[in-house]
Amino acid sequence: MNNFKKGIVLISITLSFAACKFLNVAERKPDFKTPITYNNELDSDNLADINWKIFFKDTYLVSLIDTALQNNQELNVMLQEIAQSKNEIRSKKGDYLPFLTPMATVGTDKASKYSREGAVESNLPIAPGKSFPEPLNEFRFGAFATWEVDIWHRLRNAKNAAVTRYLASIAGKNFMVTNLVAETAKTYYELMALDNQLLIIKQNIVVLTDALEIVKLQKEAARTTELAVKKFEAEVYKFQSHQFEMAQRIYETENKLNYILGRFNRPILRQSSKFSALIPDTLHAGIPSQLLTNRPDIRQAELNLIASKLDIKVAKARFYPSFNISAGVGFQAFNPMYLIKMPESLLFSLAGELVAPLVNRNAIKADFFNANARQIQAAIHYERSILNAFVEVSNQVSKIGNLDKSYRFKSLEVAALQQSIEISINLFKSARADYMEVLLTQRDALTARVELIETKNQQLLARVNLYQALGGGWK
Repeated sequence: MNNFKKGIVLISITLSFAACKFLNVAERKPDFKTPITYNNELDSDNLADINWKIFFKDTYLVSLIDTALQNNQELNVMLQEIAQSKNEIRSKKGDYLPFLTPMATVGTDKASKYSREGAVESNLPIAPGKSFPEPLNEFRFGAFATWEVDIWHRLRNAKNAAVTRYLASIAGKNFMVTNLVAETAKTYYELMALDNQLLIIKQNIVVLTDALEIVKLQKEAARTTELAVKKFEAEVYKFQSHQFEMAQRIYETENKLNYILGRFNRPILRQSSKFSALIPDTLHAGIPSQLLTNRPDIRQAELNLIASKLDIKVAKARFYPSFNISAGVGFQAFNPMYLIKMPESLLFSLAGELVAPLVNRNAIKADFFNANARQIQAAIHYERSILNAFVEVSNQVSKIGNLDKSYRFKSLEVAALQQSIEISINLFKSARADYMEVLLTQRDALTARVELIETKNQQLLARVNLYQALGGGWK
């Protein structure tokens, strides 16, 4: 018996050495250090730590985001994927536990007398007056167990990889929540901006209509020509056309927002009249190293990297011998009356099996090298996610500063052009300016006002983008 055990150990060692002699593929270890600051300013305060219900102060917007987090179909699909990942853990955990199977069988069998079994049965010593049962019935019940001894932690590492991927799926869900919060807010602000642009177009139509009446009166007084009247009429018609184009954009944006909210089209409550008065708060981006904990996509990439390393261990363990134990205990008899008669009807078995791949291991080798390639791929993806997060934050920090300056000068431009409109109309009334000067001034003022609204919208979007880039919105 001792020689038998020594033989098994020796075979296991030999097979293990043969299995791992070529497995010297190097794993990639991320070596990616983030810069100390974004713009040479140290700031420990971080916008990502603020709850989205506090960051967004518009009650209508808060309500919309809350609805999106409950009803968005894409997010709900992600939740079901997380449930699948959790079930995968249960499956992998069960693989390294013993499998116990209860069993009961009933059958009958008649052996040919000219076969080995029939000849043996015919010559069995039977009590006087009794013959061997023919056909022979069989009744059996009991329990049987199989267990793979996880010597190399293949099954345990597979379970740990499933756990890690489950955590990665949760991080992926958090990343989706961050994007969903940001997308809802950006669409809401876009809708408010369109409302204000439509209001400007309507106001401009009123101004041009009044100017058209003035031109008509001047034509009747022979102070201008029919050309001026037609020019003003064409300008009025053009902006009336723009009015309906803008109305269609508003309609489509409402539909877009309702789609995000997971519902059919309905009016979106909003405070568009306060859009121009929105004053962006001072924001704090923190330091780049905080991205590693605040950004869910970086956390997801990190967990996938850990899982890929476990996959390599799982693939590597397949080259090593596996040791299986099977056992069973029960009762067997040809007559149900004898089933529980001890110990004659008692049945049991115990076996151990040592199996290792020796020939044609190409499939196992391919799985191992694929696992190693996926680990390198996961490491690169982790590095890229860090770099992408830094670039996104850095861009938004710079954009916010430049947009604030741009908005200040654009406001001065609008104020100057508004004054020029009044001046041009007064000059036109006194015949000191022609109609083209009035029209061009109107166009410039309209363009500047629309651009001012768009700049305000870009300011708000940049702040939402920074909040999103820092990893805010999912906590």
